Amino acid sequence: MTDTRTERKLRALAAAARQDLVAPMAGFVDLAGVREAVEDLTKAFAPLGRVQHTVAAKACGLAPLLRFLGDLGVDAEVASPGETAVAEAAGLRGARLVLDSPAKTTAELAHALAEGTAVNADNFQELARLDALVGPTPPRSVLGVRVNPQVGTGRIGDTSTATATSKFGIPLRDNGNRALLREAFARRPWLTRLHVHVGSQGCPPELMAEGVAAVYELAEEINASTGHRQVTSIDLGGGLPVDFTSATGGPTYADYVATLLDRVPALADGRYSYVTEFGRSLLAKNGFLVSAVEYTKVAGGRHIAVTHAGAHVAARTVLQPEHWPLRLGAFDAAGVPKTGPEVPQDIAGPLCFAGDLLARERPLPLLAPGDLVVAHDTGAYYFGAHYAYNTLPRPAVHGFTVSERGEVRFTPIRRAQSLTELVADAGAEYVGALPRA
Repeated sequence: MTDTRTERKLRALAAAARQDLVAPMAGFVDLAGVREAVEDLTKAFAPLGRVQHTVAAKACGLAPLLRFLGDLGVDAEVASPGETAVAEAAGLRGARLVLDSPAKTTAELAHALAEGTAVNADNFQELARLDALVGPTPPRSVLGVRVNPQVGTGRIGDTSTATATSKFGIPLRDNGNRALLREAFARRPWLTRLHVHVGSQGCPPELMAEGVAAVYELAEEINASTGHRQVTSIDLGGGLPVDFTSATGGPTYADYVATLLDRVPALADGRYSYVTEFGRSLLAKNGFLVSAVEYTKVAGGRHIAVTHAGAHVAARTVLQPEHWPLRLGAFDAAGVPKTGPEVPQDIAGPLCFAGDLLARERPLPLLAPGDLVVAHDTGAYYFGAHYAYNTLPRPAVHGFTVSERGEVRFTPIRRAQSLTELVADAGAEYVGALPRA
C-alpha cells in the first residue's frame, strides 16, 4: 500500500490527536513527501548535467530537516550567520553551503572562505572586501557575483527581486554595469560563477527563465572577453511558485526545466554546471499546522473560532491574505474531518490585534471548542519564521512517516519552546540591572 500525500496527512493527524501532539498547536512534516519532492527535483534537472541542489534554509531552517535533506543529497543555501550555524550543526558545511545575502559582514565572508563555502557577492563593494580576504592563494570557495537581470515584477511585488530598483545584486541594465562586470571578472581570476534569482512566490517560470537567459548571455560575454571559460557555473536561484489554493502543487520542476530549455537550449550542452536554491516548492505541500479551537463566539452575526494559530506562525497570510491564502480544514478532537453544512467563519489567532485572522468568512463545518483546524501547505516558512508578538512560544514540529500497514511514526524535529526559554529571551538574566527610579 502506498498512500497519497492526502491519505498520509489524514492518518498522521488522527495519530497525532490520539497521542496528544496537537494541543494547543503543532507543525508536522511529511518525510515521504519531502523525499518524493527531492526525487522529482533531481529527475527534472538531469538534462542539465552537473547540478548542485540546495534548499533555501530560510524556508524551514530546522537542523534535523536540513540533515534529512542533506542525506538525500540536497545541500543548503544560507543567508545569515544564524542560518549558516544551523546548517553547519546539521552537518552541511564547506562546499555543501552557498552563502547569499545583501549584507554579509567581513567576519561572515572570512568564515565562508575558511570553510570553503561558496559565496555569491551582492555588489561591487563586497567584491572589494573579498579582494582583501582572498589573497594570493586561490580560494577553496567557489566565488561568484549576484546579478539583477531587471526583467520585471511578478504578481507579488514584495517577493520580486529582479525589478529595476531591487536591493539585490548588481543591476545589469544600469548604465555601465555590464562593462564593469566584465572588468570585475577580468581582474579576478577566482570569480567563476554568476548568480540570478528573480524572486519567490508570484514569479511565473517564464519570468524566471528570462532572468536565467540574461545571466547566461552575460556568462558567454565574460568568457569571450577573457578569452577562456572563466565562468564555469551558474546559480539559477529558486523561487518556483506554489499553488496555495488547491491540493495540487502548481508548476512542476519538469515544467520549469522545459521552460528553461525552451528559452535557452544551450543550458543542456554541458559547458556549465548549475546550482538551484528551491525552498517553498520542496517543502510547502509537505507540511501542515494544526491548532485546537479554544473558543467560539458570534459577533455581529459572524461566527468566530479562536485558535492558537495567528500571525506569529503565519505573518504573511494574516497581513497579506490576498497574496498568501491558506486552505483550512475542520476536524474534530479525534482528527476526523467534520461534516455538516458549511458556515462562513472567521478563523482567528491569539494575538492582540483585530486583524489576526487566518481566514475571513471561510465556509467550513461549524467549529466548536476542542475541534482542530488544519492549515495546509505550511511546510515552508510557517514553522521557521516565528513572529514574537505577544511573547508566544514557538510550536513543536514533528516529522512523520506512514508504514505499509498504515502505522504512523513521529520523530521530533523541534520541541515546543518553554516559558523558561521565553523568559530568558526577554532578558531575565539582567533583571535588576537597571537603576531603580
